[in-house]
Amino acid sequence: MTRNAGTGQGEAVACTGLAYAFGETNAVDGLELSVAEGEVFGLLGPNGAGKTTAIRCITTLLPVPAGMVSVFGHDAARDRMAVRRLLGYVPQQLSADSGLTGRENIALFARVFDVPRRERADRVGQALTAVGLTDAADRLAGTYSGGMVRRLELAQALVSAPRLLILDEPTIGLDPIARTGVWQHINAVRAATGMTVLVTTHYMDEADQYCDRVALMHRGRIRALGTPDELREGLGERRRAAGAAATDPLPTLEDVFRDVAGSGLDDQAGDFRDVRSTRRTAHRVG
Repeated sequence: MTRNAGTGQGEAVACTGLAYAFGETNAVDGLELSVAEGEVFGLLGPNGAGKTTAIRCITTLLPVPAGMVSVFGHDAARDRMAVRRLLGYVPQQLSADSGLTGRENIALFARVFDVPRRERADRVGQALTAVGLTDAADRLAGTYSGGMVRRLELAQALVSAPRLLILDEPTIGLDPIARTGVWQHINAVRAATGMTVLVTTHYMDEADQYCDRVALMHRGRIRALGTPDELREGLGERRRAAGAAATDPLPTLEDVFRDVAGSGLDDQAGDFRDVRSTRRTAHRVG
């Protein structure tokens, strides 16, 4: 487990009244969010809560008005290219090309992120080493296991030496051993570089073990925020105030999730496309 409350040097990400709508649907509705430099921050919530939309606003993939999103002090509306140069992004949908080798996939991202030509070979080699794929570097990505594919995508995001790594469901569809392996590599790179990590996940055990703080998002807004311990203890206090026995076990983070988002399937606002996209990604890495 790696815990770090941040470096105290300022904000890596700040969202102020962030709003984004698709037609009549408010996917993100006045989001207030602050991610400290150097921490691992988990953004949790049911399908349709607005997590991926918020991520796409932060990464400048969706346009937002000035003043709503800043990354290390750069406004995402006014300084889009400056923001992009600071980011590494692993989307929920697979981004690796199965017809290229691992090395070629990472080299392609190095070019996309304008890594200087004279540095590319070294940067690609460093990224491969960081995720433990050196021995498989010259195999086609289509021959990789699910865990290897996710590590390859992590290497693609790391090749530009980002200050902020954004991971949208990075371990979806992976078995527990592969999930642990991906997180071990994330934490190793973080320990070596001090980068900030913003991650969305549906795996409560991952959030509990690896995130310094988590925000529970529902219907476009943050409904609970704190360390995993703080959120569990807060729910326990509310339960005791409602008559639960002091000897009852401490709630889990999954209990907190249910308390915030509801337990019924109808509470989850994701649509058919959300389900199809998630299942397709899980199938491809499984």
